[in-house]
Amino acid sequence: MDTSVLLTGLVIMVARILDVSMGTVRTIVIVQGRMVVAFFLGFIEITIWVTVVGAVITQINESPILVVFYALGFALGNVVGILAERKIALGAIILRLITTEDRKDKVIAVFKELFLDVTTFSGMGARGPVTEIYTVCRRKDLKQILPVLHKVDPEAFYVTEQVKDVSRILRPISTQVTGWRAVLKKK
Repeated sequence: MDTSVLLTGLVIMVARILDVSMGTVRTIVIVQGRMVVAFFLGFIEITIWVTVVGAVITQINESPILVVFYALGFALGNVVGILAERKIALGAIILRLITTEDRKDKVIAVFKELFLDVTTFSGMGARGPVTEIYTVCRRKDLKQILPVLHKVDPEAFYVTEQVKDVSRILRPISTQVTGWRAVLKKK
């Protein structure tokens, strides 16, 4: 394989990784209603895509291997987009934690120490009475919240759900929205 074809293929693959990963994040911010971020991501994504498609189409007869680079870039872009979105962790989630009656006060105290509002529901589990503790928090805070809760109740069961709209979220005191995340937070 010619060095120029290999370099062109690598550029195509990297550009596809960029535009597909942007597309993945753009789709998520659209669902969350973040129009400004979606606009800019869409503009950049399509600019890259049109450029890459143009390069592949004009050279496909001479270098059909470029299609493989294009496809690899698309496949890797999906993976990179998912990983990037998990790292950025935009949006809010509902956290439902189910604990035993004897541990509920300690678990609720942890939520309150983290400045999270909670609502509790009493119920009956397979092994006896339980309390469901319900709160809304930022997705990026979950990785800090769960280890603290796990120390208080290592046997607690939890479920998370995606949230589209919420009237307010109280942030844990240990994290602040700053820098580029503050810009992404705006709808």
